[in-house]
Amino acid sequence: MADMTNHDLIQSLTEKFGEKITGVNEPYGLLTFETTKDIIINVLAFLKEDSLIRFNFLTDITAVHYPEKKHGIAVVYHLHSMVNKMRIRIKVFIDGHHPEIPSATTLWNAANWMERETYDFFGVKFEGHPDLRRILNMDDLGVFPMLKQYPLEDPNRVDKKDEYFGR
Repeated sequence: MADMTNHDLIQSLTEKFGEKITGVNEPYGLLTFETTKDIIINVLAFLKEDSLIRFNFLTDITAVHYPEKKHGIAVVYHLHSMVNKMRIRIKVFIDGHHPEIPSATTLWNAANWMERETYDFFGVKFEGHPDLRRILNMDDLGVFPMLKQYPLEDPNRVDKKDEYFGR
């Protein structure tokens, strides 16, 4: 059997999911595409369980906050097919005001910790997660620190004032 290519993979995905696979590109050779939250579990299951594709390893789940975009948060999945020696990135843009997406813990047990970390830092709620709670931050922390809505520096710091530097 010939090695699977990124083109073959996208062709299989578009045959199965049609117009729900968008934004296909290959930055630095890493196949990246976008899909929607209503079919993300179906896409992930297809990629994992298809006998030819076999993306059997969930490398990472994280998020990116885009405050200037309509859909403010992108949940990002990185998968690895050890059989085909391929890696892919899947992005799902969700509403930044109500960040909810189905949990991938039904497919990979490792998604449990990755989803908890993403919730802890970005506030993304993974529907159906068995134990969605903070994992690295304090339980009573009232914010999600990786959202870009907070200033980078404390405006009350006195050691950054110009008069201390002769300016």
